[in-house]
Amino acid sequence: MRRALLVSNSTLHGHGYLDHCAAEIRAFLGAAVRRVLFVPFALQDRAAYVAKVRERLARIGLEVDGLLEPGRSPAGADPADPERARAAIAGAEAIFVGGGNTFRLLATLQNLGAIAQIRARVLSGMPYIGSSAGSNLACPTIRTTNDMPIVEPRSFEALDLVPFQLNPHYLDPSPGSTHMGETREQRLREYLEENDRVVVGLREGAWLRAEGETLALGGTTGARIFRRGAPPEEVLPPLRLDSLLAATA
Repeated sequence: MRRALLVSNSTLHGHGYLDHCAAEIRAFLGAAVRRVLFVPFALQDRAAYVAKVRERLARIGLEVDGLLEPGRSPAGADPADPERARAAIAGAEAIFVGGGNTFRLLATLQNLGAIAQIRARVLSGMPYIGSSAGSNLACPTIRTTNDMPIVEPRSFEALDLVPFQLNPHYLDPSPGSTHMGETREQRLREYLEENDRVVVGLREGAWLRAEGETLALGGTTGARIFRRGAPPEEVLPPLRLDSLLAATA
């Protein structure tokens, strides 16, 4: 059974790292999960990223292993070792994919040959937590990320854990702004000109929790749902959005 917690952002204004969603993470994983495999590939300094996540999740009773964590690998080990990565994923109780640059994250996992394995494990019941780029990764593609393509992945195809697209950190136009560039809404409308797939603009402070065929919007803010040929739909938590798990391609 698919289980995924997709968080818009890891840090909410006025709060510390993961503070706004730590209780939801602990509730989502349940008492049976004691260790989490963290994927730090969206940032360059992986060691610091793993240390940050390890310290924060320890406060809610979770131990953290970093995927191919520097400093914990055998002496002389290849820092991009597909075999060790596959073994870690195979033995994980749960996986947490952190935010950063979505293109770097996807390219690294593609180079490790890990995409299909992670997808198979999640669809067979391993809990998946994503934040920002990690939430983008759970979609069919990463086409609705906000990030610059600082590296070129083999394709934009991602984990396809849910059948819709996400736009984390969704921002509404600011009243009175003199900014002349495209708004987030305009960019998502452009996506829908070329792609007929639902997009959820997930505001900071919100998350989606998928459990099998159920999908719930949680948090303190909300989301806008974009569909081709229709005005955006405003939704506020708590709310069930099970219909989004139907085929939307």
